[in-house]
Amino acid sequence: MAGLFEKRRILIAAAALVAALVAGGLIWRGTAGRPNNVIIFVADGLRSGVVTPETAPELAAVRAEGVDFQNSHSLYPTVTTPNASAIATGHRLGDTGDFGNALFVGAPLGFPVMSPAPFIEDNAVIGLLNQRFGGNFLNETSLLEAARAKGYSTAAIGKLGPVAIQSAAARDGKGTIVLDDAFPPDDFPLPADVKAAIRAAGLQATPPDRGLNSWPGTSIMPGVRVANVEQQDWFTAVATKVLLPRFKAANKPFVMVFWSRDPDGTQHNQGDSLNTLAPGINGPTAMAAIRNASKDLGELRKALKDLGLDKTTNIVVTADHGFSTVSKASATSGAAKMRFDDVPAGFLPPGFLAIDLGKALGLPIFEPNGLPVLLEDGHPPHSGSALLGADPAKPKAVIAANGGSDLIYLPDADAKTLAPRVVEALTRQDYVAAIFVDDALGAVPGALPLSAISLKGSARTPTPSIVVSFRSFQVPGCPKAELCAAEVADTTLQQGQGIHGAFSRADTHNFMAAVGPDFRKGFVSPAPVSNADWAITLARLMRIDLKAKGELTGRVMSEALKGGRPTAFKARTVRSQPAANGFVTVLNMQEAAGKPYYDAAGAPGRTVGLKP
Repeated sequence: MAGLFEKRRILIAAAALVAALVAGGLIWRGTAGRPNNVIIFVADGLRSGVVTPETAPELAAVRAEGVDFQNSHSLYPTVTTPNASAIATGHRLGDTGDFGNALFVGAPLGFPVMSPAPFIEDNAVIGLLNQRFGGNFLNETSLLEAARAKGYSTAAIGKLGPVAIQSAAARDGKGTIVLDDAFPPDDFPLPADVKAAIRAAGLQATPPDRGLNSWPGTSIMPGVRVANVEQQDWFTAVATKVLLPRFKAANKPFVMVFWSRDPDGTQHNQGDSLNTLAPGINGPTAMAAIRNASKDLGELRKALKDLGLDKTTNIVVTADHGFSTVSKASATSGAAKMRFDDVPAGFLPPGFLAIDLGKALGLPIFEPNGLPVLLEDGHPPHSGSALLGADPAKPKAVIAANGGSDLIYLPDADAKTLAPRVVEALTRQDYVAAIFVDDALGAVPGALPLSAISLKGSARTPTPSIVVSFRSFQVPGCPKAELCAAEVADTTLQQGQGIHGAFSRADTHNFMAAVGPDFRKGFVSPAPVSNADWAITLARLMRIDLKAKGELTGRVMSEALKGGRPTAFKARTVRSQPAANGFVTVLNMQEAAGKPYYDAAGAPGRTVGLKP
């Protein structure tokens, strides 16, 4: 009898130890076998059609060996942090509230931001947003956070901003390893053993800066002519020499997000096309950036093979958005007829939308920090974002500039009266392609409701009153519209440099592919997919329950998985009621498994890829 009691005591103690280890994330808590590992490789700003075996051999290899998502989609607005929030959570933007890289958040954020319309690709801003909006401004659990709670090893490394969003609420260094290219790199503490392993691998302790790659140039001096090689080599070395060996030694399944700043950063700043539309983002510098991202992916795959992890690791590759070339042309804009510092005569300045709306509405213009915009002295809004109204502390309108699209907020009590006036002014400008208005403001001729594009949901952050996408067009003499698109953009960059954000197919058609033990081999998928589908699909494979608060979720891409069957889909077109001058917003979209996918939107003739 004593022996039996002793055995029971040992079993109880062992069970308690296992429970403690599971709770601490030290052993896998799954059942029925171990799920495969996951690497999410984000090639920021990579266009689907630009990838070939010649331009990007390793990216093309993933597409050829595994699943080629031909009908892929970035979420609109087609900028980085909104799509980062979708990749992280599996929710579209009406739920995450990450409506743009620049947002209006109500009252000014605290030090060091001190602005009500911050640029959020910044760790300090993300931290303040979390403080403002319930500890997690996205209001949804991310895949990495859920995986960590399930016992996975987790990490997110690479580009400042979207890396933090993958685990937005984890900032203490005790959970997911977060390592980005902020400089100085002191926003997220690293575990001591990771720091030691970085040194032991012969690497410098912190990521190098971008060097010459960070130079955007001016209107009379071209930007960069080099890709972001040195910095990304460092991140690749950390991933292959430190993190992957660490994950293997832990003997647990892992998920890692590797966010490559190239080709995005280089395409933005490239100096191959100063003030001209050709070659734009198709010049040698942008092509070098695409090859750089492809090379990094190849090194990750080689490390997996060398470590014996290749057969148990799924690699999914996506881009947050496509890309276009900056155009600064408008025949209708009053702002383009004014003279500004560092803006060639006749070109649109940064903040042209704020300037034109300020004049149309008879409202003074202020910088987001409350200082007046001195148009008469040749100074447009510094970043493009601006406050409109006599009192910057109580603006009538707020413009958050986001490149190929701008967000307009009407925080005043007379928003319902002001919205039709704003829309009417927008329809008179040749640079406006598509207009969307908050459902709460009622139907406005010429515009579609925000709910039509999944921008109305359970978001904690303020919902934009109006979202405007700017005109896009095919560069003359360039054969493929999606690869040769230019778009009017509210940006400090120059004509001929790179941009995104518009509702054109050039910006919505991002690169997506997957390879690994859970995905089909050599499969070309015709079904529509988007960045909101990744977390939902991977959670299924990883046996993780992503508990949702909002309803704007993606779907499981079952047709791409082993044993999957075709997913039915259909296309449809939605049109607004015409404005008094005939302006109409047309939306091309698809539906699959009850989920929407948005191709392009705009007035006929003003959007690349739009089918009227």
